Amino acid sequence: MSDKGDSYAVAADELRQFVEQIEQLEAEKKDISEQIKEVYAESKARGYDTKALRSIISLRKRDKDDIAEQEAILDLYKQALGMA
Repeated sequence: MSDKGDSYAVAADELRQFVEQIEQLEAEKKDISEQIKEVYAESKARGYDTKALRSIISLRKRDKDDIAEQEAILDLYKQALGMA
């Protein structure tokens, strides 16, 4: 029965480590999120459009071929709706 108790203690310690690591990362994520908000606020105060900045950042994360395909579809839809 000692073996079972030891494996439970090891599992509990490991579980505690995972939980504490996740909590630490969540705290860091919150700090980074606040820093990002501050940068957006500063850019807005200097006259930049934050919606456009978010779009640019989103585009820079994507593959160039994917962007080109999406833009071609968007252009096609705009033409079909008489928006081009």
